[in-house]
Amino acid sequence: MKTHRIALIPGDGIGADVTEASWSVLQKAAGSAGFALEGTEFPWSCAFYKETGAMMPQDGIETLRGFDAILLGAVGWPQQVPDSVSLHGLLLPIRKSFVQYANIRPHRLLPGVQGPLRADAFDILCIRENTEGEYSGAGGRIHQGTANEVAVETSIFTRTGVERILRFAFEQARNRRGKLASVTKSNAQKYSMVFWDEVTHQLAADYPDVEVTSYHIDAMAARMVMAPESLDVVVASNLFGDILTDLGAAIQGGLGFAASANINPDRSAPSMFEPVHGSAPDIAHLGIANPIATIWSGAMMLDHLGETDAAAAIMAAIERTTAGGMGTIPGKDRTEAITATVLAAL
Repeated sequence: MKTHRIALIPGDGIGADVTEASWSVLQKAAGSAGFALEGTEFPWSCAFYKETGAMMPQDGIETLRGFDAILLGAVGWPQQVPDSVSLHGLLLPIRKSFVQYANIRPHRLLPGVQGPLRADAFDILCIRENTEGEYSGAGGRIHQGTANEVAVETSIFTRTGVERILRFAFEQARNRRGKLASVTKSNAQKYSMVFWDEVTHQLAADYPDVEVTSYHIDAMAARMVMAPESLDVVVASNLFGDILTDLGAAIQGGLGFAASANINPDRSAPSMFEPVHGSAPDIAHLGIANPIATIWSGAMMLDHLGETDAAAAIMAAIERTTAGGMGTIPGKDRTEAITATVLAAL
């Protein structure tokens, strides 16, 4: 029997509950499809930081390298550990060390889910550059605490980084409806964003079957609200993609449905799959976290691992669950009830 080794990082807050929910669904799907999932859990989190002074051990990256994929619940507990510490101590090192340069975020309304817009038929795939750009971490602060304090944060855009994420997005568009929207702010950022636009237009010649349009970030934000059905694949830099994907989560009904994948396309290292709703400390003890985003992320993981039938079965079970009204209203249904309904549908 084929076995996939999965690193499980439940993290903080509701992360434990939604990871457990997703794992139970994944295990059932694997059993039905004739393959096995072997999970190893790691306690890396803000609680781990409070105990050890680090979000993960020094050999954490090398430990994860031997797995086929990583399933992460949620990381962050700002009342105890600053978000900048938790992010730079766990998520960003994993993304950068494993060259997970493509962040994939699907945005569509599940059956039975009422979004905030009148639109009821959109299917947007957002591709976010995930390892450089505005989140490169290049910069510093001097004269801290004085009137002359200076903070500098420099965006880094390399031709390698920009070209590979654009090619990835072109390929996704080619396999979907053949439309790509590239997002910049080149009217105001005359170096990095003009560079991005130039590379986009250069690569477009290699994809004559894909209709490519360039948008400014502000215009794209408006389009996602006013005409989401007009969009297919959207590609953007690290910062712009981060913002647009949370907007996408809102139009699809909320962060409880916001699945994501951090992909290493050449498979030289494991990819990571996670919901993007955060650890939600305010509801962490209530048992009402929606696990659908994490279950959906698990389906994306199976698809990446080549288990396409099992991934499709999970998505169909999610859709049957929401079509019946379960998990569609934030806080209405308990985590265990939503999970049980997905399992029954599966």
